[in-house]
Amino acid sequence: MTDQSAPAGIGFFEKWLSLWVALCIAAGIGLGVAVPGLFETAAALEFASVNLVVAVLIWAMVYPMMVNVDFASLRQIGERPKGLIITVVVNWLIKPFTMAALGVLFFEVLFADMIPPGDAQQYIAGLILLGAAPCTAMVFVWSQLTRGDPAYTLVQVSVNDVIMIFAFAPIVALLLGVTDIVVPWDTLLLSVALYVIIPLAAGALTRRILTANNSDGEAAVARFTAKVKPFSVIGLLATVVLLFGFQGSVILADPLLILLIAIPLILQSYGIFFIAYFAAWAWRTPYNVAAPCALIGTSNFFELAVAVAISLFGLNSGAALATVVGVLVEVPVMLSLVAFANRTQHWFPSR
Repeated sequence: MTDQSAPAGIGFFEKWLSLWVALCIAAGIGLGVAVPGLFETAAALEFASVNLVVAVLIWAMVYPMMVNVDFASLRQIGERPKGLIITVVVNWLIKPFTMAALGVLFFEVLFADMIPPGDAQQYIAGLILLGAAPCTAMVFVWSQLTRGDPAYTLVQVSVNDVIMIFAFAPIVALLLGVTDIVVPWDTLLLSVALYVIIPLAAGALTRRILTANNSDGEAAVARFTAKVKPFSVIGLLATVVLLFGFQGSVILADPLLILLIAIPLILQSYGIFFIAYFAAWAWRTPYNVAAPCALIGTSNFFELAVAVAISLFGLNSGAALATVVGVLVEVPVMLSLVAFANRTQHWFPSR
């Protein structure tokens, strides 16, 4: 049996989210050029390559979903292994290698006459770093927008984080041919703490308060999350303004180069999504697991990729620029995939 009803709970902000994001991209670029000092100050509020202003905004986005995590349901995750299997296979056995292949195809073959060979190798390195770092934070936002199972999404992210600790450096070393990669543990651990542990603890505490001595605890949780959900979308839009404001001058200075780097990133994003999404469809995975399962591989852990690119190749390197372009491309692409998933949820079993 499939659920073919229209998506529930789509509010004014969510309905026109693509428009708001487009306006925020334009506003971010414009403000970044008009008042660069403001964004320089915000960019300086950083620790271990994690921007604290962006971290607060992502926390605001993630928190409402964490309130929905029912810890009692975590015991049942083992009974539904399909989503986890697809996530692990796509993120670690497919995604890094397809990103490397696309980087070589575009920068050593298709764009060979447009970009110097030395610069091309730098851009390929940046793409590889993005491909080997699946998302930790924003996937909670994409899962919420597709009404994914919050407990299952939490487990998917946690499994990816554990694998990343052991697999990121060897995969990057293999693909880059560099054996002395130093993983910035402070960036990795701080990001996990900021984006997973702290909002999860706050969400669990909020849920406990809402359900304590309440005969209809789930209804109380639903009412609360409905009230705070607009702040999640506002956090997303503010993050878009900041990210594009940080790089406004770079985008306007060489828009063709930004486009050239963006092309393989966009193809990779759509390709990885459809591989995971149709694998979930073929395996009859429920929609609220299938959508986050596909989106988690499409999104990237850009803080880690940017930090490693800077430490290996330098702040002004082509590799660092490629990881930043990955940040700029991600939000519009992910929103288009969220919209596609929501329109096609009737393809999947409801449970």
